[in-house]
Amino acid sequence: MSVGKVFHPGISSNHSDDSPYSWSFPPYHPSSEKYENTKTCRGQDGELHANLLCPVDVTDVPEGTLPDKQSTEEAIRLLGKMETLASPFFLAVGYHKPHIPFRYPKEFQKLYPLENITLAPDPHVPDGLPPVAYNPWMDIRRREDVQALNISVPYGPIPVDFQRKIRQSYFASVSYLDSEVGRLLSALDDLHLANRTIIAFTSDHGWALGEHGEWAKYSNFDVTTRVPLMFYVPGRTALLPEPGKKLFPYRDPFDPASESMDPGRQVVDLVELVSLFPTLTGLAGLRVPPRCPIPSFHVEVCREGQNLLKHFRFHDLEEDPYLDGNPRESIAYSQYPRPADSPQWNSDKPSLKDIKIMGYSIRTIDYRYTVWVGFNPNEFLANFSDIHAGELYFVDSDPLQDHNVYNDSQHGGFPQSLMP
Repeated sequence: MSVGKVFHPGISSNHSDDSPYSWSFPPYHPSSEKYENTKTCRGQDGELHANLLCPVDVTDVPEGTLPDKQSTEEAIRLLGKMETLASPFFLAVGYHKPHIPFRYPKEFQKLYPLENITLAPDPHVPDGLPPVAYNPWMDIRRREDVQALNISVPYGPIPVDFQRKIRQSYFASVSYLDSEVGRLLSALDDLHLANRTIIAFTSDHGWALGEHGEWAKYSNFDVTTRVPLMFYVPGRTALLPEPGKKLFPYRDPFDPASESMDPGRQVVDLVELVSLFPTLTGLAGLRVPPRCPIPSFHVEVCREGQNLLKHFRFHDLEEDPYLDGNPRESIAYSQYPRPADSPQWNSDKPSLKDIKIMGYSIRTIDYRYTVWVGFNPNEFLANFSDIHAGELYFVDSDPLQDHNVYNDSQHGGFPQSLMP
């Protein structure tokens, strides 16, 4: 079952949310979703605008609701059916926020007073950043409130007071999302499903909030490639609750005295989202598919990631070597396309035919290494002998990735063989 924004709309999901191949029932999309990018944001002039920053009075918007609220309600309805059927199920719930525009219930803004909002720790474009690596955040420039600022292209910067407002609305949007997830998990408890349901929480990308003078998601930096990855496995990641107690009590974000939860445990390691499929397969007691061969077009079912089951332990009764802060050596890959060596109007989202350069990046526990190389969009081939630019950041000495040492003579022999 699919609720909300699970697959990205458009050609990437065959304009169908991959239905009926991935779902037993037609995917659900909130009816209020169609208003997300329309003029529903009331500005200081009292008029409605299509803004980036859009805290709203929910009773004042079309249909009197928001997409994520509707998704929670539909997911709870489906869970109610699963309780009565008492059969195995898979439910994916895709929330929109904190995706732009930042359209959320205005009361969440009060959780983050503007006077307490700081700027990004590194709000300026680093001197050693190759122009090809920079994304000019064109999608937020199209919003009416940002257009009114008349910001220069491609580097800006955005006025400091507006930077704080963006960060405030992002944080508020995350808290709104957190509240909706809390409603959903609390309902799972109420329906007596929590003690037999595996839960995974993740996202598809991060979002720059002024770091490196960038905004949005179109780069290979940690702020855009890192996402949350959390699991709950009944009886394994936590003890089952005592009779009458809830696993997931709803915590009211506006009530400091509201009941809180055990924050759980953090595993220090590098993992990738391609590992979600084999991990859930293994946790469900199913056969984990074999690793995909190269090429894999002829294989019906295979996997690219790893089964992360080794990171799960039965509450306090098992030892986990990765919980001591000493991760094993692993690599996470990412890539992003560019149409040119310098930022331009379509640098963030180039059409396939316009892609001339591909940025391939690897992240280890010690460094991030990126090379921007020539790319043939017709053959889908990268030319690693045609290097346009490179980036190398050492995490211990440069955790924010502001000092590119790719061209330093002492790192001239850095192993390009690590790239795909």
